Amino acid sequence: MDIELLHRTLGWCAVINIAGLLWWWLMFVFARDWIYRLHSRWFRLSPERFDSIHYAGMVFYKIANLVLFVVPWLVLHIVR
Repeated sequence: MDIELLHRTLGWCAVINIAGLLWWWLMFVFARDWIYRLHSRWFRLSPERFDSIHYAGMVFYKIANLVLFVVPWLVLHIVR
């Protein structure tokens, strides 16, 4: 695998993951009550706990995306 292919692959992985995070956030903002009702059937969650779980999940997903895809893409972009 050459550097150019790795650079393009990391870029597309970052874009797809950012789109997934945006989708998660939009669903959480606009369909929060429906998602809460769905999950509260399976688990006993307070609304505050539900919010904190989703917030922590989004933070972890965002940091993982930055560390695994965006930063290596940026480094390869700089050294190219």
